[in-house]
Amino acid sequence: MGKYFGTDGFRGEANKVLNVEHAYKVGRFLGNYYGKDHKARVVIGKDTRRSSYMFEYALSAGLTASGADVYLLHVTTTPSVSYVIRSEDFDCGIMISASHNPYYDNGLKVLNGNGHKLEAEVEQLIEEYIDNPEETIPFATKDEIGCVKDYSVGRHRYIGHLMSLATRSFKDIKVGLDCSNGSASAIAKGVFDTLGARTYVINNEPDGLNINENCGSTHIEVLQQFVKEKGLDVGFAYDGDADRCLAVDDQGNIIDGDLILYVCGCYMSERGELSGNTVVTTVMSNLGLYKAFDRKGIKYEKTDVGDKYVNENMIRNGFDLGGEQSGHIIYRKYAATGDGILTSLMLMEVILEKKMKLSELTRDIKIYPQLLKNVKVASKPMARQDEEVVAAVAKVEEELGQEGRILLRESGTEPVIRVMVEAATDEICREKVDSVIEVLKRRGHVIE
Repeated sequence: MGKYFGTDGFRGEANKVLNVEHAYKVGRFLGNYYGKDHKARVVIGKDTRRSSYMFEYALSAGLTASGADVYLLHVTTTPSVSYVIRSEDFDCGIMISASHNPYYDNGLKVLNGNGHKLEAEVEQLIEEYIDNPEETIPFATKDEIGCVKDYSVGRHRYIGHLMSLATRSFKDIKVGLDCSNGSASAIAKGVFDTLGARTYVINNEPDGLNINENCGSTHIEVLQQFVKEKGLDVGFAYDGDADRCLAVDDQGNIIDGDLILYVCGCYMSERGELSGNTVVTTVMSNLGLYKAFDRKGIKYEKTDVGDKYVNENMIRNGFDLGGEQSGHIIYRKYAATGDGILTSLMLMEVILEKKMKLSELTRDIKIYPQLLKNVKVASKPMARQDEEVVAAVAKVEEELGQEGRILLRESGTEPVIRVMVEAATDEICREKVDSVIEVLKRRGHVIE
């Protein structure tokens, strides 16, 4: 974790934590870094936040001042930026978005020339440049100054790419979409309409201030109600930049990232398309997912929390499918990042090819109740390594046996310890979580 860049870019409240000067300097650095021996080409996309326009102009000013040419996709999704970088030979790309955060936050997600999250060592160099009071990068002059170009065609090509992946018509399938008043608003409905679905859309009217507001994948209950009211076959909810997707089945049940990995992992395994017969997950995936994979003979990997780490594991080992409980699902054959709209298309493929409802595809997996509590502490390492805390965690592990688990981990962005328990009932989860928190309090680690 750097001073500014976390696991998902540089993020914070606009013009407080992340301001236009930061964006300008990020642009200055990237234009110079990628333009050492040629004129750099950088593509920029943005979500629907009011501040995204401000950051788009600041980045463009910094990039062109360093000699780079800038190509604007305008309002689009994070995975579309990644796709355009990879398919059209850009040096790097920037997505302006704070993902599922409220409208007043924003962020800069920088992607390298392969469409992946930027390397940590390059992020470190950017941070050093931002904090350096002296100007160390020369300004471009005369004909070396960069220019800014409209590049809406890149977004259209990405839409065409998505539609080309559908194996069957969606004719007469009633699909609900919650676009979170974000990036998916510009893309998702058109894709499903073109493929023949009877598309019902909510939260598709962004105004710069309503992104993620009581909608999208972080408020899945809205789509649940919509699917039940309209009698839809399936529903998909995206987050602000549409790199994640959660679904709702025909009975109104939530299909989270773990269940999506199960449905698609089993389907790909049956077809011999799952490399190493392995799915990459994070340590937060549900115990029920692992038990279900065991029954199916499907192997799995566990990484730290963050789709960045999932993707690194997939690249390193050549795996095809991975993701997070939150709905970041990566299909390495088609994308280098999580892609919410692609995920919904892949689920549609399974539904249509198997001729089964989504509720039927998940009936053989039992998801264990899960409780996660965040505890603010004075020192994360001291709290986690305290001998009595370690003993308390070991005691819970022994008591749960094979019918549950406990996870104690440090937050990467906040001064908190996360205590998570999965068990047979909600009551057991509460009892075990509280027993560990009580030890943290008694040992003086907790800040009230």
